[in-house]
Amino acid sequence: MKNKTVFVCNECGYESAKWLGKCPACNCWNSFFEQKVVESKGSGSTGKGTTKAHVKPQLLDSYQAKETLRTSTGFDELDRVLGGGLVKGSLILLGGEPGIGKSTLILQICDKVQGEGKVLYVSGEESAEQIKLRADRLRNSK
Repeated sequence: MKNKTVFVCNECGYESAKWLGKCPACNCWNSFFEQKVVESKGSGSTGKGTTKAHVKPQLLDSYQAKETLRTSTGFDELDRVLGGGLVKGSLILLGGEPGIGKSTLILQICDKVQGEGKVLYVSGEESAEQIKLRADRLRNSK
């Protein structure tokens, strides 16, 4: 296996072999982040030694829709937006302006669904200490 580094624009997904200050696709400044790509040798090779999955486009009508078991977040409006609640194994990305309560909402949801299984809380802005302090404040305000 061989490790390779690519730089990806955080705004539009444009990939470059080197870091760029300005994205040539969307013209955003300082939006590139480094991403490691693992290439493996093996059968199904493209001739360059990398294995690629051969995915054939399918018509959307060829897929069978199945009802999925959902877990309520405890917030009716959020459940409605999520199509009835959280799906086990799914990932939800919550975004918004600073200070509107994203972290507080997520901690409240974690508290309500804690009996349903494990929850992974990933934050790109706050430290673990900040999250812990907020969780303690929420726990003490009950």
